[in-house]
Amino acid sequence: MDTEELRERFLVEDLFSDGEVHLLYSHQDRVILGGAVPTDGPLTLPVPAELRAQNFCDRRELGIVNVGQDAVVTVDGTEYAIKNKGCLYVGRGAGEITFAAPGRFYLYSAPAHASYPTTLVQPGEGDKRELGEQATSNKRTLNRYIHPDGIRSCQISMGVTELAEGSMWNTMPAHTHDRRMEAYLYFDVADDARVVHLMGEPEETRHLIVANEQAIISPSWSIHSGVGTRAYSFVWAMAGENQDFDDMDHRTITQLR
Repeated sequence: MDTEELRERFLVEDLFSDGEVHLLYSHQDRVILGGAVPTDGPLTLPVPAELRAQNFCDRRELGIVNVGQDAVVTVDGTEYAIKNKGCLYVGRGAGEITFAAPGRFYLYSAPAHASYPTTLVQPGEGDKRELGEQATSNKRTLNRYIHPDGIRSCQISMGVTELAEGSMWNTMPAHTHDRRMEAYLYFDVADDARVVHLMGEPEETRHLIVANEQAIISPSWSIHSGVGTRAYSFVWAMAGENQDFDDMDHRTITQLR
């Protein structure tokens, strides 16, 4: 594939538009990526025709991360005030879901076979891990929100990673996990900055140049790592065979081609 074909198949450039909800259905583990940007009034989560369902969560679960200002999501009449970088899990069986300004909400959904309660976790309240070193330009804080020892779900794992000032690398050494697909949403990327996202098979890598609030669909066979021109944040979310965060097949930088 050339650059244009790679971007068409693996990069989502237009998730966020003022006053709209955008949804993308992927056949990678049948996940849905979305962005909701309420402006003049609340936005209701629509039901894509592909689902053949009355409500979005009739057979699905949903993870929501607020990448904008503190704002409210309402699920079946219950309001959840989500801070910037906070996460709301919505379980299977939920009905109406609405989003209020001034939030900018990133959505990640996967099929679900059981119901777990809708649960809110604010930034810093998840499983917080300090990773990397300044010497290798990858000092970062990882917050796991949806995972087996935190917010319970059927198959979604989800969290937010923030790079420290002066650090630019994420997820190095790179890895694959054949049991799960993963999606990255890069945000807090300055207008004049970009992230070089590495993807592809470890023995034949490719790259994509990614701007703010753009998402990457990473198949299970692909590495997923990146380096920015300055510090940034990203939402990572996975779905598939298992939820074991440490189930990875690592590749050192000397093994990549």
